[in-house]
Amino acid sequence: MGFASVPCIVRNVSDTGAKLEVARVGGIPDRFDLIVPGHRPQPCRVVWRALKELGVEYQAQPHQPADNANG
Repeated sequence: MGFASVPCIVRNVSDTGAKLEVARVGGIPDRFDLIVPGHRPQPCRVVWRALKELGVEYQAQPHQPADNANG
């Protein structure tokens, strides 16, 4: 499975998570790496969703995408 980039606006940030604004929450996985220019990738887990917003909790371990290798 490949990776996709979804533009967002970081609205609120805390030590444990963030509130993100997106065009739509549909199609955003439950776990992903939040990449903000100038910062290291931050593994996240979605804890709530609204129409165009989602709340994420920071995770200690990096997100590992599913292995869909053919064979």
